[in-house]
Amino acid sequence: MYQLKHKQFVPTDLETCWDFFSSPNNLKKITPSYMGFHVKNEIPEKMYEGLMIEYTVTPMLNIPMNWITEITKVEHLSYFVDEQRKGPYKIWHHEHHFRKVEGGVEMEDILSYVIPFGIFGKIAHALFVKSKVKEIFEFRNKKVLEIFGV
Repeated sequence: MYQLKHKQFVPTDLETCWDFFSSPNNLKKITPSYMGFHVKNEIPEKMYEGLMIEYTVTPMLNIPMNWITEITKVEHLSYFVDEQRKGPYKIWHHEHHFRKVEGGVEMEDILSYVIPFGIFGKIAHALFVKSKVKEIFEFRNKKVLEIFGV
Protein backbone atom coordinates (compact mmCIF):
# COMPACT_ATOMS: atom_id res chain seq x y z
CA MET A 1 0.00 0.00 0.00
CA TYR A 2 1.15 3.50 -0.81
CA GLN A 3 0.35 6.54 1.29
CA LEU A 4 0.54 10.22 0.53
CA LYS A 5 0.08 12.89 3.19
CA HIS A 6 -0.45 16.49 2.25
CA LYS A 7 -1.05 19.53 4.46
CA GLN A 8 -2.19 22.93 3.32
CA PHE A 9 -2.96 26.19 5.10
CA VAL A 10 -6.22 27.77 3.91
CA PRO A 11 -6.61 31.44 4.83
CA THR A 12 -10.27 31.39 5.80
CA ASP A 13 -12.46 30.38 8.71
CA LEU A 14 -13.32 26.73 9.39
CA GLU A 15 -16.98 27.03 8.40
CA THR A 16 -16.20 28.58 5.00
CA CYS A 17 -13.49 26.02 4.31
CA TRP A 18 -15.76 23.14 5.31
CA ASP A 19 -18.65 24.49 3.23
CA PHE A 20 -16.46 24.58 0.13
CA PHE A 21 -14.86 21.14 0.50
CA SER A 22 -18.01 19.37 1.70
CA SER A 23 -19.80 20.33 -1.51
CA PRO A 24 -19.25 17.65 -4.19
CA ASN A 25 -20.05 20.31 -6.79
CA ASN A 26 -16.72 22.03 -6.04
CA LEU A 27 -14.58 18.99 -6.83
CA LYS A 28 -14.28 19.94 -10.50
CA LYS A 29 -13.00 23.41 -9.52
CA ILE A 30 -9.93 21.91 -7.81
CA THR A 31 -9.21 19.20 -10.40
CA PRO A 32 -6.90 19.91 -13.36
CA SER A 33 -8.92 20.44 -16.55
CA TYR A 34 -6.74 17.96 -18.47
CA MET A 35 -8.17 15.24 -16.20
CA GLY A 36 -11.51 15.58 -18.02
CA PHE A 37 -13.41 15.34 -14.73
CA HIS A 38 -17.15 14.93 -15.36
CA VAL A 39 -19.79 13.95 -12.78
CA LYS A 40 -22.27 11.51 -14.31
CA ASN A 41 -24.97 11.34 -11.63
CA GLU A 42 -27.03 13.96 -9.87
CA ILE A 43 -25.36 15.07 -6.66
CA PRO A 44 -26.58 17.19 -3.75
CA GLU A 45 -25.09 20.48 -2.63
CA LYS A 46 -23.72 18.88 0.56
CA MET A 47 -22.21 15.46 1.05
CA TYR A 48 -23.45 12.88 3.49
CA GLU A 49 -22.40 9.40 4.57
CA GLY A 50 -23.36 6.89 1.91
CA LEU A 51 -23.32 9.40 -0.97
CA MET A 52 -22.16 7.72 -4.19
CA ILE A 53 -20.53 9.92 -6.82
CA GLU A 54 -20.05 8.54 -10.32
CA TYR A 55 -17.72 10.34 -12.69
CA THR A 56 -15.30 9.93 -15.55
CA VAL A 57 -11.71 11.10 -15.65
CA THR A 58 -9.09 10.95 -18.38
CA PRO A 59 -5.82 10.88 -16.43
CA MET A 60 -3.62 9.46 -19.19
CA LEU A 61 -3.60 9.33 -22.98
CA ASN A 62 -7.09 10.86 -23.11
CA ILE A 63 -8.59 7.47 -22.22
CA PRO A 64 -11.77 7.93 -20.15
CA MET A 65 -12.08 5.91 -16.95
CA ASN A 66 -15.25 5.40 -14.96
CA TRP A 67 -14.90 5.95 -11.26
CA ILE A 68 -17.37 5.62 -8.38
CA THR A 69 -16.57 6.88 -4.91
CA GLU A 70 -18.59 6.66 -1.74
CA ILE A 71 -18.48 9.16 1.10
CA THR A 72 -18.08 6.70 3.95
CA LYS A 73 -17.65 9.01 6.95
CA VAL A 74 -18.50 12.64 7.69
CA GLU A 75 -17.72 14.43 10.95
CA HIS A 76 -19.02 18.00 10.50
CA LEU A 77 -16.25 20.64 10.53
CA SER A 78 -13.65 17.95 11.25
CA TYR A 79 -13.16 15.36 8.49
CA PHE A 80 -14.68 13.22 5.79
CA VAL A 81 -13.58 10.08 3.97
CA ASP A 82 -14.13 9.00 0.40
CA GLU A 83 -13.43 5.48 -0.84
CA GLN A 84 -13.37 4.14 -4.36
CA ARG A 85 -16.05 1.58 -5.10
CA LYS A 86 -15.20 1.19 -8.79
CA GLY A 87 -12.18 2.54 -10.61
CA PRO A 88 -8.54 2.13 -11.50
CA TYR A 89 -7.23 1.38 -8.00
CA LYS A 90 -7.49 -1.83 -6.04
CA ILE A 91 -7.93 0.31 -2.89
CA TRP A 92 -8.47 4.07 -2.61
CA HIS A 93 -9.09 5.53 0.86
CA HIS A 94 -8.90 9.32 1.08
CA GLU A 95 -9.22 11.14 4.41
CA HIS A 96 -9.77 14.92 4.43
CA HIS A 97 -9.08 16.54 7.83
CA PHE A 98 -9.78 20.16 8.82
CA ARG A 99 -8.40 21.92 11.87
CA LYS A 100 -8.79 25.52 12.95
CA VAL A 101 -5.41 27.22 13.40
CA GLU A 102 -4.36 30.81 13.90
CA GLY A 103 -5.33 32.81 10.83
CA GLY A 104 -7.16 30.01 9.04
CA VAL A 105 -7.50 26.28 8.61
CA GLU A 106 -4.98 23.50 8.34
CA MET A 107 -6.28 20.98 5.85
CA GLU A 108 -4.64 17.57 5.78
CA ASP A 109 -5.18 14.80 3.26
CA ILE A 110 -4.17 11.22 3.97
CA LEU A 111 -4.47 9.13 0.84
CA SER A 112 -3.88 5.37 1.09
CA TYR A 113 -4.04 3.38 -2.13
CA VAL A 114 -3.13 0.09 -3.77
CA ILE A 115 -2.55 -0.32 -7.47
CA PRO A 116 -3.67 -3.59 -9.11
CA PHE A 117 -1.59 -5.82 -11.43
CA GLY A 118 1.15 -6.89 -8.98
CA ILE A 119 4.67 -6.11 -10.20
CA PHE A 120 3.29 -4.24 -13.23
CA GLY A 121 1.34 -1.98 -10.89
CA LYS A 122 4.50 -1.33 -8.87
CA ILE A 123 6.36 -0.41 -12.05
CA ALA A 124 3.50 1.87 -13.17
CA HIS A 125 3.52 3.54 -9.75
CA ALA A 126 7.24 4.23 -9.97
CA LEU A 127 7.06 5.43 -13.58
CA PHE A 128 4.04 7.72 -13.50
CA VAL A 129 1.23 7.08 -10.99
CA LYS A 130 3.07 8.47 -7.95
CA SER A 131 4.06 11.66 -9.77
CA LYS A 132 0.55 12.08 -11.25
CA VAL A 133 -1.08 11.84 -7.81
CA LYS A 134 1.37 14.40 -6.40
CA GLU A 135 0.77 16.67 -9.39
CA ILE A 136 -2.99 16.64 -8.75
CA PHE A 137 -2.45 17.67 -5.11
CA GLU A 138 -0.05 20.43 -6.19
CA PHE A 139 -2.66 21.73 -8.63
CA ARG A 140 -5.31 21.65 -5.92
CA ASN A 141 -2.97 23.51 -3.57
CA LYS A 142 -2.59 26.36 -6.09
CA LYS A 143 -6.32 26.48 -6.89
CA VAL A 144 -7.28 26.62 -3.21
CA LEU A 145 -4.96 29.57 -2.70
CA GLU A 146 -6.50 31.28 -5.75
CA ILE A 147 -10.03 30.66 -4.47
CA PHE A 148 -9.40 31.73 -0.88
CA GLY A 149 -6.68 34.28 -1.58
CA VAL A 150 -3.36 34.70 0.16
